[in-house]
Amino acid sequence: MPQRAAGTLVENIKTIVYAGLIAIGIRTVAFEPFNIPSGSMIPTLLIGDYLFVSKYSYGYSRYSLPFAPNLWSGRVFAATPRRGDVAVFKVPRDNSTDYIKRIVGLPGDRVQVKAGQLYINGEQAPRRLLGDYVERDGFVRVQMRRFVETLPDSTGKGGRSHDIAKMTDSGGFNDTQEFKVPADHVFAMGDNRDNSSDSRDPNGGVGFIPLENLVGRAEFIFFSVDSQSPWWQVWNWPAQIRWSRLFSGIT
Repeated sequence: MPQRAAGTLVENIKTIVYAGLIAIGIRTVAFEPFNIPSGSMIPTLLIGDYLFVSKYSYGYSRYSLPFAPNLWSGRVFAATPRRGDVAVFKVPRDNSTDYIKRIVGLPGDRVQVKAGQLYINGEQAPRRLLGDYVERDGFVRVQMRRFVETLPDSTGKGGRSHDIAKMTDSGGFNDTQEFKVPADHVFAMGDNRDNSSDSRDPNGGVGFIPLENLVGRAEFIFFSVDSQSPWWQVWNWPAQIRWSRLFSGIT
């Protein structure tokens, strides 16, 4: 191989390696992309949303790194989440599957659902009806109701608000025991309250989430597509993009 061609090849390889290291660095310490495969966070997040999660929001644990190597325990530069944060975490039952839910309970909080209403430390999180909401599951349309719910802040006063979707206030996890969140754990729920496996289900669901398992906080949607047509129908792709959701913040 001519010397000039060999030098060009080496430079190209170095460029690829540097680019890969930079990408891994950004993914580890700054932002990581995730996509939404289920409807458990409807109406906040929809199936087909693609979002960025900030890795620095809660500090870094082994789960901040690719493949979660067991290099240390706990978190470095740790910061406690706020009630209302939408967070990605590793499910405690296997410490590998990524879930995304809304954090409603902090360490030491008492969390309970009674007749479909959320209570934190004995105080009801008020909700206000916004109107009907239709969830589409394939070709099936499910009629729901959309509410805006306000979580109490650390002083017991009204805190952050977000939308939730509900079909009923009875059955399922609409009536639960009172959960006492252990130290160094949080309690999370899906915004689609009647169709979410979350901390209300300690047996085979999610249960309490160790702070160490938090991957990061969901920040904004960078792409969203409503994939109802087969992938090969490329002429339908532009119509399936949810343009209004692009680069929208997550609250």
